[in-house]
Formats: sequence, C-alpha cells, structure tokens
Amino acid sequence: MKYKRILLKLSGEALMGTKQFGIDNERLVEYAKQIKEISDLGVEVAIVIGGGNIFRGVQAEEGGMERTQGDYMGMLATMINSMALQSALEVQGGSYSLTIGYKNGSYS
Repeated sequence: MKYKRILLKLSGEALMGTKQFGIDNERLVEYAKQIKEISDLGVEVAIVIGGGNIFRGVQAEEGGMERTQGDYMGMLATMINSMALQSALEVQGGSYSLTIGYKNGSYS
C-alpha cells in the first residue's frame, strides 16, 4: 500500500446528492462503503466534512444576522454531517470516532 494514512475532505454539498439541501441517504451510504473499502485495506482515514448542505454563515449575514453567529450555526451543521457519516460508517461495520474542535463553550 502506497499510503498508510489519508485525509479525505468531503464538502457538505457532496452529501446532498440530487437534493436541494440536506443529506441524501443513498449518497451517504455510497461514501460510507467507499471509505470502509479503503479502511479495510489497512489505510487510516481521517475525514474533514463541511456543513454547506445545511447552513452557511454567509447566508445568515445576508439576512441581517451577525456573521459570527451564522458561522457557529454552520459549525453545528458540520457536526450534524459528521454524526450522519459516522452512523453510516458504523452500519458498514467497524469502529469510528468523531472528533470536533469544541471545548469549554467555544470552538477552537
């Protein structure tokens, strides 16, 4: 195997599939199966996932909301996507962990 570890970046929009927003479950399962295949080869996979399929901070700003608050909402959307992908991966078998940059009431 050429690589022992890889970093996979998935945009939130990638989880929409053919939908206008949210999570397309078929697409989610497809990604989970592909990630599991790579993992089964002995490759450690780290995943960074976005939340743009649910919310973007710039949308809040355009609506008059403080941009920082909108960004926090976007981070929560990222957590939702992370949890959905973790669940889809666990259905495929194996053990996966979710790590977020949130500590003591603030994001880092």
